[in-house]
Amino acid sequence: MIERTPIDQLPDHNPDSGDVTVGGFVEKVRDLSGVQFVIIGDETGSAQTVNSRDGDTWRNPELASEISNLTTGSVVEVTGPVLKNERVRLGGLEIHISDFTIHSLAKAGIPITQETQMDKRLDWRYLDLRERKKASIFDIQTTLEASAREHWTNDGYKEIHSPKLLAYPSEGGAEEFAIPYFGQNAYLAQSPQFYKQMAMAAGFNKVFEIGPVFRANPSFTARHDTEFTSVDAELSWVKDHHDVMNAEESLLRHSLGNVLEKHGIELMKNFSKELADQGGLFELPTNPFPRIPLAEARQMVIDSGYQIPEDTEDLDPGAERRLCEITKDKYGSDFVFVTDYPVSVRPFYHMRHEGNPELTKSFDLLWRGVEITTGAQREHRYDTLMQQIKDKGMDEKGLEFYTDFFKYGCPPHGGFGLGLTRMLMKITGMNNVREVTFLYRGPNRLTP
Repeated sequence: MIERTPIDQLPDHNPDSGDVTVGGFVEKVRDLSGVQFVIIGDETGSAQTVNSRDGDTWRNPELASEISNLTTGSVVEVTGPVLKNERVRLGGLEIHISDFTIHSLAKAGIPITQETQMDKRLDWRYLDLRERKKASIFDIQTTLEASAREHWTNDGYKEIHSPKLLAYPSEGGAEEFAIPYFGQNAYLAQSPQFYKQMAMAAGFNKVFEIGPVFRANPSFTARHDTEFTSVDAELSWVKDHHDVMNAEESLLRHSLGNVLEKHGIELMKNFSKELADQGGLFELPTNPFPRIPLAEARQMVIDSGYQIPEDTEDLDPGAERRLCEITKDKYGSDFVFVTDYPVSVRPFYHMRHEGNPELTKSFDLLWRGVEITTGAQREHRYDTLMQQIKDKGMDEKGLEFYTDFFKYGCPPHGGFGLGLTRMLMKITGMNNVREVTFLYRGPNRLTP
């Protein structure tokens, strides 16, 4: 490994310990008659490096020539002493160049800036992500995923990796991607749902998976994508869907608490404008997340003066935003579980209420106006499940691989799936999943 000192650690450098080596991208070159300045940026910050004359001549004419021909974006390595200079805006420090290596000379004329329209920036995503603000999103993502794994592992969950090539669609045939597969059709997994449940039938008790899912959704909204990372969990021996909500709330308190502790200052520094637009840095409520049946939630929204579209049985995006405003004011929580959705808007495998078979033991979790989770208690009784398939007008043929899981005993269970990019939107205040996805996929985007 090439030994480098992170630029943000330069203020702590002891001059008596000798020269430092930094490496990064060239951000700017100022080539003056008597001195040359090269601003270098790494993943932690920017630093000014200096090459100066010794009298009327350059101390190193070859180096001076190399710097004169440097282009923005070139990758360089610089070694030299760190000296204080209060006139330098970048931390009051500069490195006087004693050794200089060009690892990669960039082509002149970088095609984008941070003011470029988003679609073009996405065409050059690797250049777009050089902005440290955007790169920091993936530090937050790393903490979020690592914290989820830590929480689940400590609570006895097993991690699984379910197949993404399926013989049948995983969500009942809606929004599936069909692909040729050795003379037949295969389908890209829309969810690890069926395989999480298979793990329950196998006696695994608690499982989780963080992995890609695919939805052939022709939507161009700021919160939809055709491939995204789903954060999923399933657990056995639940009494009802409230046990599943308890499990998710516990997960979020742990994971988001770690994000606040590790990245709170960084978030306010990098995303102050975006966060201000949604009310500031997120907070974790001290009280349990409110849980409101859908019928009650709809009435609360209507009573507030918002008109839910007549063809919408649940909540449209505007109603979700309005409900979050209401519950924030009433309960002091940015989170709200909406529960007990009607059978008509839920999959066949959601368990129904014993006292009201038109309602399911299901929920969505809304956070700051956006749905981030769908979950439920599943139907684990074979005969009941088969009847629910018929009730939905579905053909049980083709679902045998799934329904067979329940023929030979399965404990009561439930689970949820959480959208990672939507969470990152709410954490950072960015208003589009394209900005918080490493490489976005949508109806019109398959590259880079």
